[in-house]
Amino acid sequence: SVMCPVVMAPNMSLGVNILFEIVKETAKYLGSDFDVEIVEMHHRAKKDAPSGTALKLGQKVAEGLGISFEQNARFSRVGEAPRAKNEIGIMALRGGDVVGEHTVIFAGDAERIEITHKASSRDVFAKGALKAASWVVGKLPGFYDMNDVLGIKSK
Repeated sequence: SVMCPVVMAPNMSLGVNILFEIVKETAKYLGSDFDVEIVEMHHRAKKDAPSGTALKLGQKVAEGLGISFEQNARFSRVGEAPRAKNEIGIMALRGGDVVGEHTVIFAGDAERIEITHKASSRDVFAKGALKAASWVVGKLPGFYDMNDVLGIKSK
């Protein structure tokens, strides 16, 4: 058991954590009538692909749709690649000094919604971490996430 309060998150940016909830709600309202693609871009030296943030975005889409992320995620397309129903595509791009960009695309017939977060400085992660650190003071031992810090009530 944990002896102190801990805030865990794949991304400490306040904007990204709001994005997680926006994406979940958008998926819930649109349902499976819209195809979902997640595109992320980071600097050339990033070691993992896709990013933890892109994976969490996919999980939030799946949560909103009421489906399994693991069974519906598709991480690349090569050759012939028609989409399956409820597929959640995730593409990772690497180049330059990009701090972090994530776009979730909801593509329907004759319309598309694109929701993007761009971090142009690593300062956004520090600001979120400082907010989490000040929030967690005096909390009971246990695990918390950025929804707790931001007061987001999951529906």
